[in-house]
Amino acid sequence: MPFERGFWMRGVTAGVLALSLAGLGACASTTAPKAQDGGGFSLLHPLGGGRSGAVQAPSDAPAIGVNGYLWRATLDTLSFMPLVSADPYGGVIITDWYINPEKVDERFKCTVYILDARLRADGLNVAIFKQAKDPSGTWVDVAAAPQTETDVENAILTKARQLRLSNVRG
Repeated sequence: MPFERGFWMRGVTAGVLALSLAGLGACASTTAPKAQDGGGFSLLHPLGGGRSGAVQAPSDAPAIGVNGYLWRATLDTLSFMPLVSADPYGGVIITDWYINPEKVDERFKCTVYILDARLRADGLNVAIFKQAKDPSGTWVDVAAAPQTETDVENAILTKARQLRLSNVRG
């Protein structure tokens, strides 16, 4: 009887091992990061792995989600303002409050949304926030001139075009 139980346990162990290896092989064939070059031995691909039908995952290198020229131009244009947040994947740049040394009773804050991966005028949205100091010394929200947003957008677009042209020529 002990001999039969040992035989049965070896069979179960061998079966579990075979199923585990089959599962591991199935996982490896769908998630292989790269096809191997050369004929070396691999546990997952014992015959070399330079197979032409191997599934390849996309590159692990992160890609920026917005137009690079608009991104760089926005950072260059707003470089005089302190930066709070910059999300290259979501395309949002937020500055902190900036006080012009010549006019200390008002301050500005800017949020730029890059909406497209193409270099287009409608792929950019700028929001300018303005505050002024009241007589008691507290900051009060004031409407910024709509032309200010347009001027900042135009400055960013001009810089982005210059960056693109310098990159194409050089």
